[in-house]
Order: sequence, then structure tokens, then C-alpha cells
Amino acid sequence: MGWSKVANFSVGQTASFSKTITEADVVQFAGLSGDFNPIHIDAEYAKATRFGQRIAHGLLTTSLLSGLLGTHLPGRGSVYLGQTLRFVKPVFIGDTITASAEVASFDEEKRIMTLQTACRKQDGTLVLEGEAVMLVPREEQPV
Repeated sequence: MGWSKVANFSVGQTASFSKTITEADVVQFAGLSGDFNPIHIDAEYAKATRFGQRIAHGLLTTSLLSGLLGTHLPGRGSVYLGQTLRFVKPVFIGDTITASAEVASFDEEKRIMTLQTACRKQDGTLVLEGEAVMLVPREEQPV
């Protein structure tokens, strides 16, 4: 097993990654979360809603931020302390979502990082925004 040193961080540093939301993602998330709201899983029901079709779970979209923060910025070994969220627009099956984060502040001594977070659709439409607070490991971590 190798070891890696914790990276140096700076205000304004960014990271992002993208994923296309699939039918399987929505069904599996419903099973994992227990959220079988028909707006997510029943096409006939969803047709009659303001959205006209099924929408992905908001927390499925949010989970992309968890992946981003836990593997890219701040990365391995970091732990969520908090996350605020504002859901702006719906996400539909087939949308490609880009999760992004920007370092707003970093307390080197306490190893507390605050990041502005957002998720956008393939056309740039903002679907989710918020702020994450992460505890960043101080010591070397196994990789």
C-alpha cells in the first residue's frame, strides 16, 4: 500500500466531475434510500406533475458532491462536517450533471475547509447550489 501527503490547498482552487443520470441510478437510489415517491419512479404519475416526467431524487444529485469532495477536493480521507443545499431546477433521467466545488476558505490549523458547491446540467443550467464544510486529514493517509 502506498502513502500520499495531503495536498496544499488555496482559496479559489476548484474541482469538478460529470455523470449522466440513468434509469438504473434512480431505481437503485430509491432502493437504497427507501424514497419511492412516484415523482421519481412512476412515469404515469410523473406525466401529470408540473415536470411532465420523472425527476431524479434531489439527494441523488447531491451525492455527486459527496463523490467530488471525497475523491477530488479536498479528497481522500476528508470527512463531511456539513452541507447546505438549495435545489434550483429538476434533474431528469438522461441529464449529464457536473458537480463542482471551489475552496472559499481553509483553516490550516484546524484543517477545516469551506467550499462553494454547485451542480449544473449539460447546458449549464444550475440545478443545485450550497456550501460544504469538510474536515481535511492532517497526517499522511494510505492510498
